[in-house]
Amino acid sequence: MNRIWCLILSFLMLSVYAQEDKNKGHYDESPFKQLKEELPTPNMFRTASGAPGPAYYQQQADYKMSIRLDEEKDVIYGDETITYTNNSPDTLEYLWVQLDQNMRAADSPTKMLYESKADTRPMTIETYSKRYREGAFDGGFKLELLQDANGKDMQFIINQTMMRIDLEKPLAPTEKISFRIKWNYNINNYRKEGEGGRSGFELMEDGNKIYVIAQFFPRMAVYNDVEGWQNMQFWGRSEFALPFGTYDVSITVPDDHVLNATGKLMNEKEVLSSKQYQRMQQAWKSYDKPVMIVNEAEATKAEKSRSKKMKTWKFFADNVRDFAFSSSRKFIWDAMAVKLNDKDVIAMSLYPREANPLWEEYSTRTVAHTLKEYSNLTFDYPYHKAISVSAEDQGMEYPMICWNFGRPTKGGYVSDRTKYGMIAVIIHEIGHNFFPMIVNSDERQWTWMDEGLNTFLQYTTEQNFKKSFPNEVFPEGFDSFPSRRGAPKDIVEYMSMPQKVLEPIMTQGDHVHNFGANAYGKPGTALVVLRNTVMGKELFDHAFRTYANRWKFKHPTPADFFRTMEDASAMDLDWFWRGWFYTTWYVDMGIEKVTPYYLQKTQVNGENRLQFVEKSNEIDPAEFKKLKELKQLDSKMDPKVRKDLKNPTYFYEVVYNRPGKLIMPLLVTFEFEDGTTEEVRYPYMMWRLNDETFTKFYEFDKPVKKITIDAKQETADIDISNNVWTVM
Repeated sequence: MNRIWCLILSFLMLSVYAQEDKNKGHYDESPFKQLKEELPTPNMFRTASGAPGPAYYQQQADYKMSIRLDEEKDVIYGDETITYTNNSPDTLEYLWVQLDQNMRAADSPTKMLYESKADTRPMTIETYSKRYREGAFDGGFKLELLQDANGKDMQFIINQTMMRIDLEKPLAPTEKISFRIKWNYNINNYRKEGEGGRSGFELMEDGNKIYVIAQFFPRMAVYNDVEGWQNMQFWGRSEFALPFGTYDVSITVPDDHVLNATGKLMNEKEVLSSKQYQRMQQAWKSYDKPVMIVNEAEATKAEKSRSKKMKTWKFFADNVRDFAFSSSRKFIWDAMAVKLNDKDVIAMSLYPREANPLWEEYSTRTVAHTLKEYSNLTFDYPYHKAISVSAEDQGMEYPMICWNFGRPTKGGYVSDRTKYGMIAVIIHEIGHNFFPMIVNSDERQWTWMDEGLNTFLQYTTEQNFKKSFPNEVFPEGFDSFPSRRGAPKDIVEYMSMPQKVLEPIMTQGDHVHNFGANAYGKPGTALVVLRNTVMGKELFDHAFRTYANRWKFKHPTPADFFRTMEDASAMDLDWFWRGWFYTTWYVDMGIEKVTPYYLQKTQVNGENRLQFVEKSNEIDPAEFKKLKELKQLDSKMDPKVRKDLKNPTYFYEVVYNRPGKLIMPLLVTFEFEDGTTEEVRYPYMMWRLNDETFTKFYEFDKPVKKITIDAKQETADIDISNNVWTVM
């Protein structure tokens, strides 16, 4: 009687709880929830498919500049005219211009961002003096004038790294405005404590300098349909958002310098010797190895003198978003041609003798390899050249030119870390020509859109390194290029870190604790997983190529990328974007329980039946042997049909669990006692109604020895200790 009352009471309590649950309801917290709330509403500028809409527009900024480099004073002088075209439907009352060098101004608040602690280690008198007695570096733009096309002074205000120009007459749609800025600034020694940065000069032991000059002129900010002016301050980390335009640039440097820059060299015969010019023509026909334009002996001779004469190099670039140049009398210069379908491109390198033999052997050939691989996955490289410049402690990109670290020791020793680090950074920085120099995302706001996508392509390019370097012997323990980022297993340490130091990928870069892992490693790995494990290469490559071609020479947003990848593949990927990009969830899948079953004969109401029983239960071996053929099931079948029937003998119920919230496909490998294996790849949708566990029943014709989840470590599972079950 008591048992009956207990059952009644339990039923009543469950009914109450069920009613309470029904009344309360709950918010959709499913990992499969669509991104309708997170993504902006499609419109005439950006469509629901992820493509530019019929009303899409972008502004144009054209520059005409005269630049002079003063090597004695380390000062750069500039005189530029900007012509800005308002292609938007909006009337603009003011313009925003970026003054990125102002982050190095003596009074810049940037220095206040970083912690400083007492350094109790012994220091030299020189170090003490530089740190505590010398004044702050006097960086930042010194504006000499700002005038309109009629020579009239314009009103402006400077807010740190941004300058607002107040227009006397608002700029209506389709109208243009031209204005002139004259300026100068002190060039920083980027290897010197307290000066640093993405550009500046490197002081060599012989007293010569290698100049890598970028962010060196006032540049127009982006104005677009997404947020109006992109005038977020430059704090030194999150990079640049820039409009496309033309650049007509004259650069005057010492006569004995070798210089190269963004754009086509317009006065080649004036600035090159006849010998150098002839060698350049040879380089355009050399597809298998670089041709020396300036060899090591010539560069060594040049670095011993200091010319007082000056020389002007003239460049023109069309449809680029930025301009940079590098100059030094120390440069060795080599080049080779690259065939991209029916087009030829020239790959080049500039480097001092201190970089040899490493750079002479690998740099330009790596540039060529990168152009081929990236073009294959996106679109043919559209510019006529790509340049790699040796600049120690650097890794930075600009249209057609980039700075890259990696040199032998003074004794000429090259470690594997130096060698493959240098090759990797050249691939990465040359690759940035595609993202974001052509597919022009907003680096200030969405760092991952250029760094993460580029890291994915870099990894793919590294893994195909043997295509261009068939004789390369990788370090012991590596059967392919020793990539630092990209492989799923390499992001596990980061995704396992305490949540307080993790941010979603969609976090603006200045607010991220582990910038490299968050903006480069995790999104790069996410795309590797998406390509290899979720979508498959064929679907992924088509969708990724569609995105690249839709948005080349335009300004995409994250929504445009997410939507295009789904639109071009017929795959719902909202669960993937949410898990990998909008959260700090992690992957952890495991095997919770494995129960072996045998089949035995039983009777029900006097009729023979078959029943699965756990292996732990007693079973008559003789009965099991009788059942093995299961003749009672197929004795009346056509022999032709019967011979094709499976004959399972061993049965297993496996319970998989998911301690981590990040959804991923489940990859299961069965190893049998005879040494054979079988892999089953379950799609991510298996978890749609089973948030914590998922149970599958299997039948095999031979006993299972071992079950492993993600045997090849494809999913970035942070805990593989629960991924294996072995028979006791």
